[in-house]
Amino acid sequence: MSSFLGKRARIGVAIPTTNTSAQPEMDDMRPFDVTNHVARIAIDDDSLANAEGFRKVIDDIRRSTPSAIRSLRHCGLNAIIAAVSPDGYWEGWPAHEMLLAELTDAGGGAAIVMSANAILAALNALGGIRRIGLISPYLELGDEPVSRFFTESGIDIVATHGLGGRTPSNISNVTAVDLRNAVLAVNRPEVEAIVQVGTNVPMAKFAAMAESWIGKPVLANNPVLYWHALRCSGIGDAIPGHGLLYEAK
Repeated sequence: MSSFLGKRARIGVAIPTTNTSAQPEMDDMRPFDVTNHVARIAIDDDSLANAEGFRKVIDDIRRSTPSAIRSLRHCGLNAIIAAVSPDGYWEGWPAHEMLLAELTDAGGGAAIVMSANAILAALNALGGIRRIGLISPYLELGDEPVSRFFTESGIDIVATHGLGGRTPSNISNVTAVDLRNAVLAVNRPEVEAIVQVGTNVPMAKFAAMAESWIGKPVLANNPVLYWHALRCSGIGDAIPGHGLLYEAK
């Protein structure tokens, strides 16, 4: 690899224009001699409180994500993260696989990292976890398809809690109290790990702290995406302060 700054790996990150959490969180996780390269997925800040608005957001993501990823293809990237969640889950595995194939073609050979694949890989890396508490960024309208996707993947969702995001940009307007309450709401005795979906939820640092007081993995979406991108790029560094997953091989 010839890049002076990205001697070990170069990671692409395609992020919605409404998202203010994924880029800073992933920059905080960047190991030495690994560089991040960002493209924006153009979407409008439509309502997530009704089916029509949610569908418009999904359609915007579908239309714009391939071109955002295509804009990164000449950076010589090892992996490209599609830092969006709802489109990866909305219509189940067949639609997800079709989207993944399209993005793989747009990426020009780089490994494409999506939330659905990354989270399942993380659960396997942590010992084959199958019983989770699920934290969603959405209202009930968005919770159901995400839950169904994991159930169809053989994951038992013991409890679900939505953070109530009403627009894509509004998702980031959570507090530490909101995140604490969400963790407590889904942390049932039979839960083996807590999984948070939604790349605009700024939960990376809170998730790592929460592990210390519940004694279980707390998998925030952005750290999981970045972990999977690093592992797909041959980077196995343990990154202090980012939780149990970054210690897994």
